[in-house]
Amino acid sequence: MAAERQLGTGMDENKENERPVAGGKKGALGDSLGLEILQIIKESQQQHGLRHGDFQRYRGYCSRRMRRLRKTLNFKMGNRHKFTGKKITVEMLSDNRYLLVILMDAERAWSYAMQLKQEANTEPRKRFHLLSRLRKAVKHAEDLEKLCDSDRVDAKTKLEAQAYMAYLSGMLQFEQQQWEDAMNAFNKCKTIYEKLASAFTEELAVLYNQRVEEISPNIRYCAYNIGDQSAMNELMQMRLRTGGTEGLLAEKLEALITQTRAKQAATMSEVEWRGRTMPIKIDRVRIFLLGLADTEAAIAQAENAETKERLFESVLSECRDALQGVREELKAEQRQRDSTIDGEIGRVSNLQYLHSYLSYIKLSMAIKRNESMATSLQKALLEQPQAEEDGKRGPRPQDLIRLYDIILQNLAELTQLPGLEDDQSFQKEIVMKTLVYKAYRCFFIAQSYVLVKKWSEALVLYDRVLKYAKEVQAKSKGSKNSLKELPDVQELIMQVNAEKYSLQAAAILDSRDTPEEVSPAQVKDNKPLCERLDSFSLDPTLVSKHASLVRFPPDFQPIPCKPLFFDLAFNHVTLPSLEDKLEQKAKSGLTGYIKGIFGFRS
Repeated sequence: MAAERQLGTGMDENKENERPVAGGKKGALGDSLGLEILQIIKESQQQHGLRHGDFQRYRGYCSRRMRRLRKTLNFKMGNRHKFTGKKITVEMLSDNRYLLVILMDAERAWSYAMQLKQEANTEPRKRFHLLSRLRKAVKHAEDLEKLCDSDRVDAKTKLEAQAYMAYLSGMLQFEQQQWEDAMNAFNKCKTIYEKLASAFTEELAVLYNQRVEEISPNIRYCAYNIGDQSAMNELMQMRLRTGGTEGLLAEKLEALITQTRAKQAATMSEVEWRGRTMPIKIDRVRIFLLGLADTEAAIAQAENAETKERLFESVLSECRDALQGVREELKAEQRQRDSTIDGEIGRVSNLQYLHSYLSYIKLSMAIKRNESMATSLQKALLEQPQAEEDGKRGPRPQDLIRLYDIILQNLAELTQLPGLEDDQSFQKEIVMKTLVYKAYRCFFIAQSYVLVKKWSEALVLYDRVLKYAKEVQAKSKGSKNSLKELPDVQELIMQVNAEKYSLQAAAILDSRDTPEEVSPAQVKDNKPLCERLDSFSLDPTLVSKHASLVRFPPDFQPIPCKPLFFDLAFNHVTLPSLEDKLEQKAKSGLTGYIKGIFGFRS
């Protein structure tokens, strides 16, 4: 039954072996053979599980495709009772599918190794099996490279086979921590793919360059382990810009970054914020504060909104972990504290102030993230007509209102942080930010009213936006740097003035274009509904409990009745006698009996 299920699963794949392999050549013995190795494995991986990281599914696909290829080529390895090993030789290369058999064998071993890589996190013994399968994949790649050295294979396939062999051998040596050999193998693979990308069409060039980008972090990691310290900074920047790496490098890079920051954190003993120095004894807090500057720089250099969103989520997650460590220390300190600390009552401790500092970072990052999302939505609002033409639902001003509500809530939480109640400059800064974001919130509420043609409400809200904006300008005259990181208020004022003029013009046009509504006639009589179905009139009683639908009880109406006849003459009629018509009754006895026998009648 298992074999039947596998055959059923592969029914849709049988057509792959009934036609020549994509990108390859299938001809006579004298023709050169070709095989698009990288294109074939990338398409197979994306269509059979690797898009979701399912290596087991891809391994099953490789096994099924190998079996079908061998059956199609009549290259069977024995029968169901006995295995007979065979090798593909150069003399057999009359079809490019012989090369595909070896390629699928190598891919099957590689996918099994990657599956074991995922499972080795919980079962370390599987690491030995992982290395064994990688060696097997390298062995099949070597066989493929040797076959491609034949004169029957074209030059492009030879180069791709060499690059594929270098890639798998580099991964094996990378896992074995043979850094120099791994870097040499990856460099060879990178060089071949770069040359191929410059020599062929744009579609293939994108595929080759994608493989080069996958290899580059591995090369930098090998260089760092060899002794190149500058490679570490490049790795961290690449991780922040692109969202990390995949494969063998992902876990190693995360562990390396953590170790590097831990070494730097060992020398970090204190931090200063708003004129107060706080000692840092928690390792998680040290590591977070050391990586904060790099993350902020990466956010500033991010090219698209998705990368920024991912970086914001990353720093907020790390900040929550650091805050959790401080809270645990605060609970332990609270149990040991007395009513006084160092002879002073009510003084905020260094640990509490550190908690306020981390909370300030968390809330500030949340505000920046929501502001970045609001900026992206504002750009989408400008492109909304084009999006509606494409049939997609564009953003609405209501979406922005929710973001600014969250920002104002975060600002309110900032004013309540312990240790900052008496900091006048901090409180003034928060008040300034609150006014700015209130102005933007009112502006988008007015925009939402404009969409539903509520002109008077929108006009009032625009006036309130101008009030907030002018108040911000009046308070920021003494400190010019207070608006440096905030949205431009002057630009908002200009936009509101333009919107007010547009709103007034739209309101005038809307009032002129509105047709006069003909008021329906009111009901003046007491006729029920059934008697006035041909004419429309407003009758409020129809929706009440005493609706007049029909007349009840109905009125009396004269109708013709069926006449009654009385036969009075029948009582005076003399009827004739009918005795002679009646049959007399026969006499009984012996005489009657004898007469009856002989037919005599009286």
